[in-house]
Amino acid sequence: MQIAIIGLGKMGGSMARRLLKAGHDCVVFDRDAKTREALAKDGATAAASTSELVGLLEKPRLVWLMLPAGEPTASKVHELAGLLEAGDIIIDGGNSFYKDDIQRAGSLAEKGIRYVDCGTSGGVWGVERGYCMMIGGPKDAVDHLDPIFAALAPGLGDIARTPNRKSGDTRAERGYIHAGPSGAGHFVKMVHNGIEYGLMQAYAEGFDILRNKDSEDLPEAERYELNLPDIAEVWRRGSVVSSWLLDLAASALAKDPRLATFSGFVQDSGEGRWTVEAAIEEAVPAEVITSALYARFRSRKDHTFGEKMLSAMRFGFGGHVEGQEPIDPQPKPASGQAQAKTTRAA
Repeated sequence: MQIAIIGLGKMGGSMARRLLKAGHDCVVFDRDAKTREALAKDGATAAASTSELVGLLEKPRLVWLMLPAGEPTASKVHELAGLLEAGDIIIDGGNSFYKDDIQRAGSLAEKGIRYVDCGTSGGVWGVERGYCMMIGGPKDAVDHLDPIFAALAPGLGDIARTPNRKSGDTRAERGYIHAGPSGAGHFVKMVHNGIEYGLMQAYAEGFDILRNKDSEDLPEAERYELNLPDIAEVWRRGSVVSSWLLDLAASALAKDPRLATFSGFVQDSGEGRWTVEAAIEEAVPAEVITSALYARFRSRKDHTFGEKMLSAMRFGFGGHVEGQEPIDPQPKPASGQAQAKTTRAA
């Protein structure tokens, strides 16, 4: 199947390579010529401009965007709207705000262009282990794209099937779902990222408590100098708090038990904020996610060991560099969906 990918950064380029490996035909564009040329060496067809890219595509044209949310995505969708025709499909695989998806889908529908929003999780490891995808948009467009989604997804892997699951649709078990109409995919991914904030904050606070157990403010008999790398490692083995995030934390601690290479400055992608806003609109109490978001705000003024842990996990799954020297995020997670306990983060 032929598909174009615009935006060949940490995830876009890896997604193109995964599709090429599965036998799909990829036409690619990025502002950076070297990035385009690297994909061309791997078998993609590189275009020097968006208009050239569109001209290389067979109808119906399929164009997948992997660009930063906001103006970069909005301007590219606007440009494509003037180049594509009725029946063509634009897929936004970034982290756009779901209300923007609703507006874009309506505007493009007036021209007969179909719009699909795809919340994509998998980070820098997706090229090998696959991407978890939450998809919104018209059924005919999503169905047409199914071979693409199936190739990008992890597949069944070796995770045990959920007991008593009666749904005949195996897409969720293979790592992707059609969540609903326009905006639904990015809405589900938005909440996914909000949950991720809370999980990461719990790990960060827990390890901060462990690290400070040798504080001089405590009675001497109650002070412990705990081995954090060993604690993280043992929790990975059969504990109810095991997850991919813990794997990443354990890897960072094994390399640098004091996380000295991390600043503790923790950025937020925007989706945590949107999740809190949605909770307010729905009158849903979301104390943990809200507190985790505020903790990231505070981290930009003063840094704790827990915030270094947050930064280490963000680097591990997404390659986010926040004022520290890069580390090797080993051990590499298992391919496919190797553990039912794995927490996907993006």
